[in-house]
Amino acid sequence: MKETWHGAERAAHDAGPARLGTLERAFMEALWEADAALSARAVQAACSSHDLAYATVRTVLNRLAEKGLVRRVRSDRAWLYEPVASREAFVAELMLQALALTGDREAALAAFARVVRPAEAEALRQALSPRQRRR
Repeated sequence: MKETWHGAERAAHDAGPARLGTLERAFMEALWEADAALSARAVQAACSSHDLAYATVRTVLNRLAEKGLVRRVRSDRAWLYEPVASREAFVAELMLQALALTGDREAALAAFARVVRPAEAEALRQALSPRQRRR
């Protein structure tokens, strides 16, 4: 699975943060949790608490594909769906898009750093350390 968006996939996201509706979010969660690409029927089963028609599931999955969040892979006569990037990469992209909305990225980052929990601040320090960046 790719960890970042490139080319046309990224262009779909450059317009602003990808807003996920309730069903889109549920479907993305099911796809992120899966070990492999899922059919529309498998997504329907994973999201059974929503009591959705099969046609609705396919429509939402196709919209996620149009948004560049999932890719469709042909398997025999069915389409299988898989996320373009990990949950973490998706959230990182949202954070970058939010930073792009400000005129002062440094001030926005400083404000963010002031409100994260100590463990999160330590995770950021670790990620930014020269030793981690070489990996």
